[in-house]
Amino acid sequence: MFKHIADELLGHHDSKKVKGTVVMMKKNALDFTDLAGSLADKLFEALGQKVSFQLISSVQADPANGLQGKRSNLAYLENFLTTITPLAAGESGFGVTFDWDEEFGVPGAFIIKNFHINEFFLKSLTLEDVPNHGKVHFVCNSWVYHASRYKSDRIFFANQPYLPSETPEPLRILREEELRTLRGDGTGKREAWDRVYDYDLYNDLGNPDQGEQHVRPILGGSSDYPYPRRGRTGRAPTRTDHKSESRIPLILSLDIYVPRDERFGHLKLADFLTYALKSIVQFILPELHALFDGTPNEFDSFEDVLRLYEGGIKLPQGPLFKALTDAIPLEMVKELLRTDGEGILRFPTPLIIKDNKTAWRTDEEFAREMLAGVNPVIISRLEEFPPKSKLDPEVYGNQNSTITAEHIEDKLDGLTIDEAIRTNKLFILNHHDILIPYLRRINTTTTKTYASRTLLFFLPHPDGDQFGAISKVYTPSSDQGVESTIWQLAKAYAAVNDSGVHQLISHWLNTHAVIEPFVIATNRQLSVLHPIHKLLYPHFRDTMNINAMARQILINAGGVLESTVFPSKYAMEMSSVVYKNWVFPDQALPADLVKRGVAVEDSSSPHGVRLLIEDYPYAVDGLEIWSAIKSWVTEYCNFYYGSDEEILTDNELQNWWKELREVGHGDKKDEPWWPTMETPEELIDSCTIIIWTASALHAAVNFGQYPYAGYLPNRPTVSRRFMPEPGTPEYEELKTNPDKAFLRTITAQLQTLLGVSLIEILSRHTSDEIYLGQRDSREWTKDQEPLTAFERFGKKLSDIENRIIQMNGDNTLRNRSGPVKAPYTLLFPTSQGGLTGKGIPNSVSI
Repeated sequence: MFKHIADELLGHHDSKKVKGTVVMMKKNALDFTDLAGSLADKLFEALGQKVSFQLISSVQADPANGLQGKRSNLAYLENFLTTITPLAAGESGFGVTFDWDEEFGVPGAFIIKNFHINEFFLKSLTLEDVPNHGKVHFVCNSWVYHASRYKSDRIFFANQPYLPSETPEPLRILREEELRTLRGDGTGKREAWDRVYDYDLYNDLGNPDQGEQHVRPILGGSSDYPYPRRGRTGRAPTRTDHKSESRIPLILSLDIYVPRDERFGHLKLADFLTYALKSIVQFILPELHALFDGTPNEFDSFEDVLRLYEGGIKLPQGPLFKALTDAIPLEMVKELLRTDGEGILRFPTPLIIKDNKTAWRTDEEFAREMLAGVNPVIISRLEEFPPKSKLDPEVYGNQNSTITAEHIEDKLDGLTIDEAIRTNKLFILNHHDILIPYLRRINTTTTKTYASRTLLFFLPHPDGDQFGAISKVYTPSSDQGVESTIWQLAKAYAAVNDSGVHQLISHWLNTHAVIEPFVIATNRQLSVLHPIHKLLYPHFRDTMNINAMARQILINAGGVLESTVFPSKYAMEMSSVVYKNWVFPDQALPADLVKRGVAVEDSSSPHGVRLLIEDYPYAVDGLEIWSAIKSWVTEYCNFYYGSDEEILTDNELQNWWKELREVGHGDKKDEPWWPTMETPEELIDSCTIIIWTASALHAAVNFGQYPYAGYLPNRPTVSRRFMPEPGTPEYEELKTNPDKAFLRTITAQLQTLLGVSLIEILSRHTSDEIYLGQRDSREWTKDQEPLTAFERFGKKLSDIENRIIQMNGDNTLRNRSGPVKAPYTLLFPTSQGGLTGKGIPNSVSI
């Protein structure tokens, strides 16, 4: 009896324990040079400063703590330095043991405090056998810094989703506090450990402190230059313009601020840096000027171009190159430069020339790529002849086409123009109205190009824009002689326009830029407990990081894009003008196809629309993917929302949608086409558009870049000369050396090397890619019905893969492979890592 009383007084009575498993990744598992950090961790461990955990009840409130959930006793990470349980690259598992109180109830969250000097990546905590509740899983996926870095506790919630009104009261306060932390207060420079999501204008593209040539307009916040918002970094303004944000040095590009959990994972970062180093030509451009004898900035023949892939180019051995390679271990040099020991720069052979070196030049392939190439989202049906411009004639004069029936009626298989239009036989690749407002300025740079309507080419009137355009019409002619070369050049000018519109509009603006506000708003307004946050979260992975790096080195003043794409310094400004016409509901694939006139609404068709071009690979495969996404989203949303009232009373959902319209896409807040978010159907449609844009649309316009444009003559990005006129030396060159004349008109040699290096990086899948229909955790939600619906979604995508394989083997579908024998796989859902030309990642991740 006395012993029992003593044990009670000393606190030695028996108590139940709950075992947990923590999966994490230490920083020094990634950084092998961080010896100081590792030693510091050991010192702190020896002094008893550890990693603590404290469970929070989801059912038992604590009056002494503002009615937040009752907290357990502290528990500590066990065997932090010695336990090694490999799970994935860099990850380890550790134990943690909690004292258990029967009255505690099911844990709904936990607090973690890190007292090590280094941050670590916390992947998950799993409680294996909670009395009367079984397993409780917490998906974390977050970097945890030293506790002193945070103004409020780091809290993680269990994987049970709740609508705001259904959240257990002990968790509700924590839920709201966590959202306030993520929103921040909109002030101050953001630091690496910050977790703040906030908005800003694109005011960091230029660098006015370096001179007038580095000034660029601020995009966003004005009617002249509207734009989606980007993530705020809080850097100081420039000295010469307080409205422009200062830039960080290029060497620190990887350190540009995004919330820490938005940064690339260690595997992706390693892959990304390796690919960048492999494209080492970007760092030795000054040395490359001396590479080619006679004409240092030109390809003299198509054989010269093919040497990039077949024989390679001997790299220089000057001081800059030597300084670079001296800093890299010899073993890495051989791999990074793809050399055989002789310093040869060699690129992988693009798909477009793998089977046939010349088929890309055929008219059939030129047309096929409008339906199954890297930019299959521009072609539209011609509904009136001649094509008319929508530009203001008071400003731009008469910009209507000057093409006549005589130009084309002999090529319409016996039809008249009216018959061809009435039977939906005429289509157009129309870049004219996008380019005309900027064409005069673009042509003051080294670019010399035209605003094209497929085979129509326009040059601004020499007496001023208001006098309209001087136009010429080029049509297919003989296979030989000057006429044949002029026709090849005409197609090249159209391809140049399409390359620029693809990179600036189809790719950057309509996927990367428009999605970032959704990433920010979702993290600011939807709790991780919210079902819609759980639905959308995978589709935002790495987007803020890749966009921030793009602002730093690709789309900035003097960046790679300005150096390789024809609009040059007007590139981003031009994309801003195009954003004026962006309409959110039209981003739905069926709506887009109908708007472009390549499909009509048809309730009897499987996807509600009927294609007017049956052999349109992008649209055929895309509609299958679109339908699968919408079915999945419908099942998921209907599980949580059964009425309009539940949508309207969801305060987080309403705040999310309001902020998206009024802030994230604030320059379009007054547009009448925004869904009002009053019904489950509006939520389903909006989430389907978001997921489609971030996954399948981005895949369709991104991962075909190297397969189709890695061979620049097929998709040149710049034209440097106007069409040669009779009586000029350039016209005579068309007679004597047509290939050389062609190559001297399109992208120059150094620009080609830089551009090919870039798109090789952008076209690769990293080794940790997560594809549509996949999740990084099988326990991303506790609700079984959504998990079962997600399995059905994955099965549908697998069935789509099989149908794509079958269609690509059908010889009657000529556009599936074309003369170049390049099967259309850009909307094939899965892929391996590397340069595959297929696979739909969940997000805009590269």
